[in-house]
Amino acid sequence: MNRKRRGAFRHFPFGIRLLVLALAVTALTTWAAPAHGEELEVADLSGKHVAFLVGDGFQDAETLVPMGHLVNRGAEVTVIGVAPAVFQAYNSEVKVRVEASVNDVSVDDFDGMVIPGGRSPDWLREHSEVVDFVREFVESGKVVAAICHGPQVLVAAGVMEGVDATCFGGMSDELVEVGANYEDVPLARDGNIITSRIPDDLPVFNEAIEEALAEG
Repeated sequence: MNRKRRGAFRHFPFGIRLLVLALAVTALTTWAAPAHGEELEVADLSGKHVAFLVGDGFQDAETLVPMGHLVNRGAEVTVIGVAPAVFQAYNSEVKVRVEASVNDVSVDDFDGMVIPGGRSPDWLREHSEVVDFVREFVESGKVVAAICHGPQVLVAAGVMEGVDATCFGGMSDELVEVGANYEDVPLARDGNIITSRIPDDLPVFNEAIEEALAEG
């Protein structure tokens, strides 16, 4: 894949770009505001390339807020999925364009991957090429972050046995059934796998992704 291509964020309609930036600013100024006299440290993720795995019925905030956060830190973002297409969030009118199929990219193209929640993960895990790509990504040791129902794809990939993890409470049984160490906490990080529960947990989810990418 050509690393010089423009990021997904730049291809969005102007209104969507404004929404992403607004959400990112909210994350920075409201959710992550430092205490009085404390300096806010942010990572420089310039040169990092992050895949967002998206399908039909994604959750808007769980997609756009981490995306805006990473772009704000200098990372390049590419939306990948089953095939290039435009999908709509299940909970709003927000639309996102999938730029590339998992068949046309390589794990080597990226430094990390984010799997947003909503109805998208349940749809994505029905596609063997997506499941295979996710398994390869996890096995590579690169950062994989999934929120809400996002871990459904990780479960399908067979990579969660013995892993400390969290998720949206309604799918917790799926993690337990495959041998994951499920706990109802805002964030779980086990090796290169980061998981989180709901939009309210996005501040710690974003911070964990940022830290993991910076470490890598």
